[in-house]
Amino acid sequence: MTQRINYIKQSPELFKKYLEFSTLLDNSAIEASIRDLVEIRASQLNGCGFCLDMHIKQARIHGERELRLHHVAIWRESTLFQPRERAALAWTEVLTNLPPHGVPDDIYERVRAHLSEKELSDLTFLVMSINGWNRVNVAFRTVPGSSDKAYGLDKANLE
Repeated sequence: MTQRINYIKQSPELFKKYLEFSTLLDNSAIEASIRDLVEIRASQLNGCGFCLDMHIKQARIHGERELRLHHVAIWRESTLFQPRERAALAWTEVLTNLPPHGVPDDIYERVRAHLSEKELSDLTFLVMSINGWNRVNVAFRTVPGSSDKAYGLDKANLE
């Protein structure tokens, strides 16, 4: 396997600014439990092992139940998610895998029934953020778990 570059070392200012943008989302109108679910689902869809590993550990640190973490991939069939969480997951999926003609009205209306305008806007920026992180970490094959100590993820006690 070809060794990939370290994008943080190559573009430190861009990394810093993108991290600042992402960190602003911690104070958004979207609660931490939904942010965790969104970041996990987008990372699953994008095949980003680094981000999936990171966000599962963060969710556990935030108190998320293990079974719900296993059910994120099957959220439509699962009975473990509330309507607001389902709306956020639906929005995450449609923005992560954009249909050829954009977001259909029926999905928008379904999501809008559970989120305020501010919440929907903040959620959209959250989905943008995690999709960007997924793409850079997939591109450069960042190793899952390689930054656990730096991000305090060793506190999740998952090995």
